[in-house]
Amino acid sequence: MDRQTKTRSRSPLGWALSFAGSRRGSYIGSVVLAVLSVTCGFVPYIFMAKIMKGLMEKTADFQYCMTQCLWMALFFVLDRLFHAASTTLSHRATFEVLANVRRRLIGKLSRMPLGDVLDESSGSYKNIIVERVDSIETTLAHMIPEVTSNFIIPFVIFGYMVSINWQLALLSLITVPVGLVFFALMMRGSQESYQNTVVKTKALNDTAVEYINGIEVIKAFGKAKTSYEKFVIAAREGADCFIEWMRRCNVYENAALVLMPATLLSLLPFGVSAFMSGRVTRPDLLMLIILSLGLISPFVIAASYMDDMSKLGTIIGEVTHILEKPELVRPDTMAETPKGSDIVMNNVHFAYRQEEVLHGVSLAIREGSVNALVGPSGSGKSTIAKLIASFWDVGSGSITFGGVDIRQIPLCDYQKKIAFVSQDNYLFDMSVMENIRLGNPQATDEQVMEAAKACGCHDFILQLENGYQTVCGGAGSHLSGGERQRISIARAMLKNAPIVILDEATAYTDPENEALVQRSVAKLVRGRTLLVIAHRLSTIATADQIILINDGRVEMTGTQDELLERSDLYRRMWQAHITAKEGDANV
Repeated sequence: MDRQTKTRSRSPLGWALSFAGSRRGSYIGSVVLAVLSVTCGFVPYIFMAKIMKGLMEKTADFQYCMTQCLWMALFFVLDRLFHAASTTLSHRATFEVLANVRRRLIGKLSRMPLGDVLDESSGSYKNIIVERVDSIETTLAHMIPEVTSNFIIPFVIFGYMVSINWQLALLSLITVPVGLVFFALMMRGSQESYQNTVVKTKALNDTAVEYINGIEVIKAFGKAKTSYEKFVIAAREGADCFIEWMRRCNVYENAALVLMPATLLSLLPFGVSAFMSGRVTRPDLLMLIILSLGLISPFVIAASYMDDMSKLGTIIGEVTHILEKPELVRPDTMAETPKGSDIVMNNVHFAYRQEEVLHGVSLAIREGSVNALVGPSGSGKSTIAKLIASFWDVGSGSITFGGVDIRQIPLCDYQKKIAFVSQDNYLFDMSVMENIRLGNPQATDEQVMEAAKACGCHDFILQLENGYQTVCGGAGSHLSGGERQRISIARAMLKNAPIVILDEATAYTDPENEALVQRSVAKLVRGRTLLVIAHRLSTIATADQIILINDGRVEMTGTQDELLERSDLYRRMWQAHITAKEGDANV
């Protein structure tokens, strides 16, 4: 059985235990301390009964009563101390568990095919990784020790009551089944209700993210009112689903909480009758009354977590939905060392979901060569680049690197061979210096600056408010599109990988800066393999190989002159590019 099969066979409880990991001992210790806490909280009732018994039998003096009160105070203090120690232990363990869950989720996203990651919105991932995972803190930190201990103590108390008078002990429980019926009515449909809140909350998160990210377009086209109304509707539905759920449960919950602890409703009438008939002594009846007051409360506290247990199942289901998704299948160690860095695609087919977008693509990219992917929009150029970068696995066929199938190369090893700059560049909310240094964390400041100079970034970076220490903002929002692209290229160049892929990476730069970047790239990739996807054909006219992609197939390969001579499609694309370029020059 492989690791993926084992993963899918786990139950929610199995997942919860796996998340606990090395912290299981802490949870066991927390449960033990919680049991001691509840026990210490119950013992004062016994001392109270002894005082009452002494007073009724006129054997208790002031010193006796004070001694019992001191014992009661001691156990009350121990109750609080054990409770504090229990919750401290469980919370420390729980926060480590939550961190572990988040690490596993983030690690999983890095191993999943890119298409599967993009199938879910960023708002949904953020909601699960942040809010949903955080919401199980109460359940894990409190439910594990407190439910366990509060379920144990009522049985101990009831056993003590049975030893005094088993008939009255049983009669004291008459209200319990009635309360359980109301709890059952309250829990009816809770799974569906909670799932509804999950759906509505996800919709609210997605709408909020969409509204914030699109605020510029919303203002530009005067759609603030309609867009805001969409957000208001999502917010209202997100609130209403909780309110309706709580309203439906409110009556049942209060009825159960009132009836279940009311053990005296049955114990007092039957107890007085038994006392009158001589079947129970006065001290024993008093002891039963006092014990019954503490009989159901721990159970009610434990039962109050049942709703959290239901939520836990749903949340773990959301977490495992991500963790059980297929991964890019890669070995842990290199079985065969690549010879060189030639890349060969052999009869590659690939589909997004069920729609095939590449139909038997075969091509060869030689080590140290400059290659360009060109073709109409939607022809499959970016898909080919991302398959070569191992963002996806091919549906059929193969891609080899140095003669070795890339699926036989450990993912971390292969990623070191590729420097990838996409048309959608992302910068982190850190300084320009640190964003570039992500390409090589060991690089010195001087090396970062050299890469920036080579990519035409240095001058504009110095003009920023704090130069290289200027914070880029979330997703690089403090910089223009062209500036983000050039910094991303500098970051890729600093990685010093043998394969450089530019996926329309100069789409937002003006012609002057694009020419600068292209000259810089030519210097930096000397001796390396370059694969460029460019919409300005003049920038790749000198490429060693131009690969013309049309409708998911390789229509032709060759140099600029060869394609102009042999391909009608490329001639039309070239003519359209020249015409557009001349039009820009005349503006």
